[in-house]
Amino acid sequence: MPSMTTSKVSRWDRHGREHVVHVRKSGTRRQLTCDTCGWRKGAQFLPWLKAEEHLAEAHQATIDPTA
Repeated sequence: MPSMTTSKVSRWDRHGREHVVHVRKSGTRRQLTCDTCGWRKGAQFLPWLKAEEHLAEAHQATIDPTA
């Protein structure tokens, strides 16, 4: 059984709320899950970009806390 690894993409909206999408990797498959709205999506390529797009479109969360 392949090991499961998890990372996250977090962004803040203009009201100061944090929104997080978790990226879970198992083998070559990646599953994206949004903590805020429960959105889920499978992604094989560029999962972090897809997570950032979801946060920007669905939650207007575009402020990168690491910047």
